[in-house]
Amino acid sequence: MNVAEKPWLRSRVWWWARLKRPSLAATLLAAASIVFLSLLQRNSTPAGAPYSPPTTTVAASSASLPTHRSCAGFYDAGPPRKAVFSIKEFGGIGDGRTSNTAAFRRAVVRCREFGDKGGAQLNVPPGRWLTGSFNLSSNFTLFLDDGAVILGSEDPKEWPLIEPLPSYGRGRERPGGRHISLIHGNGLHDVVLTGHNGSIDGQGKIWWDLWWNRTLEHTRGHLVELMNSTNILISNLTFLNAPFWTIHPVYCSNAVIKNLTVLAPLHSPNTDGIDPDSSTNICIEDCYIESGDDLVAVKSGWDQYGVAVARPSSNIIIQRISGTTPTCSGVGIGSEMSGGISNILVDDLHVWDSAAAVRIKTDRGRGGYITNVTITNVKMERVKVPIRFSQGSNDHPDEGWDRNALPQVNIIHVSNVTSIDAEKAPILEGIEGAKFEGLCLRNINLGTIRHETKWRCEHIDGEAYNVFPPPCRQLRSNATSSKCLH
Repeated sequence: MNVAEKPWLRSRVWWWARLKRPSLAATLLAAASIVFLSLLQRNSTPAGAPYSPPTTTVAASSASLPTHRSCAGFYDAGPPRKAVFSIKEFGGIGDGRTSNTAAFRRAVVRCREFGDKGGAQLNVPPGRWLTGSFNLSSNFTLFLDDGAVILGSEDPKEWPLIEPLPSYGRGRERPGGRHISLIHGNGLHDVVLTGHNGSIDGQGKIWWDLWWNRTLEHTRGHLVELMNSTNILISNLTFLNAPFWTIHPVYCSNAVIKNLTVLAPLHSPNTDGIDPDSSTNICIEDCYIESGDDLVAVKSGWDQYGVAVARPSSNIIIQRISGTTPTCSGVGIGSEMSGGISNILVDDLHVWDSAAAVRIKTDRGRGGYITNVTITNVKMERVKVPIRFSQGSNDHPDEGWDRNALPQVNIIHVSNVTSIDAEKAPILEGIEGAKFEGLCLRNINLGTIRHETKWRCEHIDGEAYNVFPPPCRQLRSNATSSKCLH
């Protein structure tokens, strides 16, 4: 795709301006009530009762509503599920030792019978429920009570192999197929994973050891993956020790991921927190994440396979995210971005003791585009490189990648950034023949930088205003003719 030939891509998209449109304004008003009512729901729903998804009806005065904006209106809530079951009814035993794989699979089959009859909810009561992989269903809620822990099996055979994603062409880590996620779904509609802060623990150490020992035969499974699905809500849960990426919506639309705690050891390999991939209308908000990789990473396929599938990631809001990752970034875009990434808002990000706060990464051979990205209100402490736009690890799925497939990166706005005790100045390095263009940096104060205070810039073009320390010469200032200031 040639972005220069697409006027809708060349125009700058301001997310909050878009929210002034009547349909999106209504969504925000509904979303505000969602946050308020979900808090009431969490405090008032008795154990075992059917979970009532937050309604989009405003049921409180404006004085009672939270003051911050929510994008949770991307999920269209319906009435409570008609049928409610407990995992115990299907032979589940929550002693942390007995396998419940068959019990979960039987339970979902039973719940599927109510898919067109008002839906079903499966309750997981307090206990430690060991299980292998199981699939979800449409019009379905998985509800974890306070004290409920779903434990991923430590037997790799309980994570069967499935086909690689078409936009990757092979497993992300190893050729061929890949292990299925612990909790999986494909082609679903109206799926809710929620609870009273119950936990889903992937017990990923066995998988990390296979990685570190270089004995991994197939790509590790995610903790939760939903494919080709719409109308998704994941909220009020804790996710622990994912074997690989933790939450992975791919080829999805209208998904809300909110009020989560995601934890993995800081040395665990590639345990990304939340990775929307070739998906649209995604809301990620109010989450705390510690991981061995990016806290949030936006992706859209890998090299020629991503280009061929052409499923972009677009209309994604990432807000009020905090956490730490020693090797990667608070929010990363790429490096797998070959299907295209556009219309991304990152607002209110707090990162500490990390390699970078925000990073855009791509490589020669990716093709695709990254455009219309707004990153604002970022706070960081003790981050190695505060802002980094650069090449990734130059990895490719096979020898079929096109060395002439250059990515296009433009219209990137970064504003209202503060930093304490950074190691280096920002790194902004495009690719020869594929300059990163339309960069706009405003109101950035990086304070005292411990080591390298000089910005590293190459193959970029843009503007900078009220930025300290002074940026590189490629970021010019010309307020009389600036597009950056308007």
